[in-house]
Amino acid sequence: MATTTIPRPSATAAAFPRAAVEAALRDELIKAIKMEASIKGIPLPSAPAEIAQAAVHVDSLVTVGILCVVEPIVEFELPENVVRTGGYPSAQAAIEHLTQQIEKQWIKRKVSRT
Repeated sequence: MATTTIPRPSATAAAFPRAAVEAALRDELIKAIKMEASIKGIPLPSAPAEIAQAAVHVDSLVTVGILCVVEPIVEFELPENVVRTGGYPSAQAAIEHLTQQIEKQWIKRKVSRT
């Protein structure tokens, strides 16, 4: 009697949700910048893309607080050390750095689970 071996499906990890992470970071960082600007009386451009590019310092403590909006997307708690000490020169700089750091955490978590 011949036996047939059925190959097991390969375990493929889900792709890093880059677009969702970037969108969540952008939305929250722009809110934080607008709030800070209104308190300090700093004029900002009106378009969100221009605000993200504006040379407005983003504090590292504010950025750590913003990580909580990304955690439901990646489905794990992010360590504070993904945020650059001293903050960022703009929201766009924060988005780029944080997305890279969050993706590294994503890969680390997903590789350790397989």
